Amino acid sequence: MTMAHLLDRPIWTSLLSRHAALAEGGRLAKRYPADMSAFAATGDETAESIAALGELARPGGTLLLVQKDAPVLPAGFAAEVRATLVQMVADGPVKFADDGRIRPLGRGDAADMLELATLTKPGPFSLRAQDFGPFWGIRENGRLIAMAGQRMGQEGFRELSGVCTHPDTQGRGLGRLMSLYGARQIQEAGDTAYLHAYATNAPAIRLYESIGFRLRETMNMAIIRREG
Repeated sequence: MTMAHLLDRPIWTSLLSRHAALAEGGRLAKRYPADMSAFAATGDETAESIAALGELARPGGTLLLVQKDAPVLPAGFAAEVRATLVQMVADGPVKFADDGRIRPLGRGDAADMLELATLTKPGPFSLRAQDFGPFWGIRENGRLIAMAGQRMGQEGFRELSGVCTHPDTQGRGLGRLMSLYGARQIQEAGDTAYLHAYATNAPAIRLYESIGFRLRETMNMAIIRREG
């Protein structure tokens, strides 16, 4: 029997380790705080675990699942979105990238970060994104035009996330710069960088491959809503 990899259920293993202090739920199912993220997970697909997962959302509430195996929905839930993701890891050192414009982002930047993420849709994002981990960005004439940060984390792994650039600045290599910078920050902390992208997003996948990421696994993503 093949042992499951830590990243096969990244939400679950993140909430068991680096983000244990943020976890809501019990031993069978856990989630991040609703005002932070809809991410939720179980450790297995037993009936008891799936039932516990269903208790993590209020009527009308949503949960977002990311895992290797196809998600099993709790009773009373419907899938609003299903998608295939690629999970990529950077096993070797990525090229050093630095730029004097890159600065750490803080709480005072949260609204601008959400505005940029809403415009570019790099993935689930909220005003509490910085509770996942550090973010960095570039401002131009006061406007946030590029950013990258860290999201989930396991022992030895850290997810690169929130990479986006303002549409007005596309073609200037800022996405590549921020990806390299973010991955390098993870590696310099002693962790392996990984990320998720939609399997249909060929340009992003090519970019990540060009800077040293490789496909580790194909993942299933589902946004499910509790009826009622």
